[in-house]
Amino acid sequence: MSAISEARGRTPRRSPRKRTVDTARAEDLLTQAGDIVLAEGFTTITMDQLAQRLGCSKATLYSAAGTKEQLVQTITRRFFVTSAEQIEQAVAEETDPRQRIRTYLTGVGTAMRRHSPAFYDDMVSYEPTARIYRKNSDTAARRVRELIDDGIQAGAFRDINGTFAAQVVAVAIDAVQSGELLHTTGLTAGDAFSALGDLILDGLSRPATT
Repeated sequence: MSAISEARGRTPRRSPRKRTVDTARAEDLLTQAGDIVLAEGFTTITMDQLAQRLGCSKATLYSAAGTKEQLVQTITRRFFVTSAEQIEQAVAEETDPRQRIRTYLTGVGTAMRRHSPAFYDDMVSYEPTARIYRKNSDTAARRVRELIDDGIQAGAFRDINGTFAAQVVAVAIDAVQSGELLHTTGLTAGDAFSALGDLILDGLSRPATT
């Protein structure tokens, strides 16, 4: 048989055909895939493995995200968006400027417990997700500054450089997320953010008058 005949006789290999699934099913797949990726990271897991664990075909999984890269970025964005919404809802329920900052930092700590060190390492090592992370870290620093400025205007805090204080918090958040601060102190993420809240608030409080 000639080479041409052999080529004609072979069935060409195709990429998984994308299926159309309803929005609810796609959301459910993203949520379940997100739970796996947040717990285990995404560098070593394949779309084949994800589909098998989710109990769906790879074509169905590709309907929720066209590529693994898109899936990973979507999961990362959803993690930060969902966490921010939950934190802001809790902050909105507080009227005391001190408690608003404490609630915000506690919320960050709670959110961090949702992802593993493996996910963090993968996230900061992959540039597209690292950009998402940096954007959200910057947003957190700005939000802390807003809360500080609100407290200053309300007379609950003394007038200090809010930008500097917010950047100190941002550096601390990064050190907790990377595990560096937890390794050196032996604290859990939740305990670290509680301690950070105490440190910031004690430094911001007006001295007692006699």
